[in-house]
Amino acid sequence: MASLNVGNLGEYLREQRRNARLSLRQLADAAGVSNPYLSQIERGLRKPSADILQQLAKALRISAETLYVQAGMLDEREREALETRSVILADPSINERQKQVLLQIYDSFRKENGLDTDAPEAAPEGAAAEPAAGAGPGEDPGPGGRAGGGSGAPPDSH
Repeated sequence: MASLNVGNLGEYLREQRRNARLSLRQLADAAGVSNPYLSQIERGLRKPSADILQQLAKALRISAETLYVQAGMLDEREREALETRSVILADPSINERQKQVLLQIYDSFRKENGLDTDAPEAAPEGAAAEPAAGAGPGEDPGPGGRAGGGSGAPPDSH
């Protein structure tokens, strides 16, 4: 079987597996794929789907986006943008509205720098895509860390 053009994905996976001190069989079991299939991926004979790459990344405890870049499914800059968004969305110290404001600022800077005109979907399902009225990035989050107090009323004067 001829080798497919999947970049250095197979070599990269093998290196990550060895760094994690996992055998081929252990990684295949952890990722829920067959041992022969994983072997073929590592040898560049098979091109795995995004779902399989995500399972492998989880088993290796690495970023799925990194594997997508290695497989040629994702541009390096797109990966960096997605990882930045993921970090913002995963931060438990800020609320959902604050996360969306940060993402809007991030998108505007990327657009200003000519890097990104169509930002990938940033809001998790069910989250508001736009910040609440009066919750602009220039507003000072008063006591409790919530700009405007969340009630729509003007913030208390200090």
